[in-house]
Amino acid sequence: MDPEANVASDVKARIAELVRAIEPRLTADRRDFHKHAETGWTEFRTASIIAERLTGLGYDVRMGREVCSAAERMGLPSDDVLEARWVRAAAEGADPAALDRMRGGFTGVVGEWRASDGPIVALRFDIDALPLFESSLETHRPAAEGFASIHPEACHACGHDGHAAVGLAIAAILQSIRSDLRGTVRLIFQPAEEGVRGARSMVAGGVLDDVDVLFGHHVVTGCAVGEIFPGMGGYAATRKFDVAFHGAPAHAGGSPEGGHNALLAAATATLHLHALPRHRDGFTRINVGQLSGGSGRNIIPARAHLVAEVRGETTELCETMHDRAMNVIAAAADMYGCTTTVRAMGAAGTADSDPELADRVRAIAAQELNASCFDLHKMGGSEDFTEMMLRVQARGGLATNIGIGADLHGVRFEDARDERILLAHTDIYDFDERALAFAAHLLVLAVHHVTIP
Repeated sequence: MDPEANVASDVKARIAELVRAIEPRLTADRRDFHKHAETGWTEFRTASIIAERLTGLGYDVRMGREVCSAAERMGLPSDDVLEARWVRAAAEGADPAALDRMRGGFTGVVGEWRASDGPIVALRFDIDALPLFESSLETHRPAAEGFASIHPEACHACGHDGHAAVGLAIAAILQSIRSDLRGTVRLIFQPAEEGVRGARSMVAGGVLDDVDVLFGHHVVTGCAVGEIFPGMGGYAATRKFDVAFHGAPAHAGGSPEGGHNALLAAATATLHLHALPRHRDGFTRINVGQLSGGSGRNIIPARAHLVAEVRGETTELCETMHDRAMNVIAAAADMYGCTTTVRAMGAAGTADSDPELADRVRAIAAQELNASCFDLHKMGGSEDFTEMMLRVQARGGLATNIGIGADLHGVRFEDARDERILLAHTDIYDFDERALAFAAHLLVLAVHHVTIP
């Protein structure tokens, strides 16, 4: 495949025209998803709309248990929460047929069509929101323009509403140029990226097993529209876990010797987790983000709970930190005569974009869209798209994750310390919606390039 991305001029013009025509729908879809934000494994309305639209476009649609492994779902909400969110989605206009197939938190959707023999090209779009209360300030555009989240427990503060909208736009555009493609196109709409919980379930569901080329993308603030990172990498591997400490209650004044203090066990574990030495072979991280427990001032605490994570520059370093963390937790519990229950809440390995595929994206972006391209190989944070990348790469395929400049104030990459940047995972996050059409345009050109007859 030629990396120069010289798309036939007539097809290129048609793609550009289709992107322009769909831009209003792109913005409307993003704002609809934003207004009805849904957190991981509860994206019932979002996913049902996606499934309905893909079906209407002629895609072969699989969803729910067909694409999500029940055994590999992590960080699942309680049954009561799942059911309440399912009922709410029905009341807010979700497609009933799709909802039935997603009940219980199976909110992944895959749309596919096969044009002819040729490569299988997949694109992944994450669709979940964050558990965050969105700002109601008049200076916050979604609040001022009436599309802020109506769900107090959920807010699209990382751009996944835009990713979902881009996926639907790409689905429509690719269907319109289907005769100019070969091979198979597979669109993967993934739940529960936040907390790195959802990708493993879809990987275990087999949706990446035969993929030759995989594209992901993410909008990025601190970069203006027209700037991209064609091959992001260096994501930290991570393991997320919750620990319940089980002790025994006793009267704190009358018979303290009869209790087993779960809160002290958890506090001891917290201190010693943060005291773990770092590693010479690469960066490692550990954080206890929440610690709670006890029931009253005169009762020896019988219960405590901590929420923690470890990260590593490599998957091996992450696993080393996790093993050491488990040893610390077990020892701290034993000191106070307590036991523990550890629940895995999320996990992702580390991966890098394939340079060959990133270079193709770079050429397309620069030549066809006049984009400025930058390298970003040390992300530091974690992203469970790495699980999909690793599966494709392990089978000889190519994968890349593309950063799409989307700063609302037009801040460019060289000025990334600008105080106007609206950082992700905050209640005032927002992005430039022009980035949606840019992302759709770039990804359609990329798909066309690797599937051209």
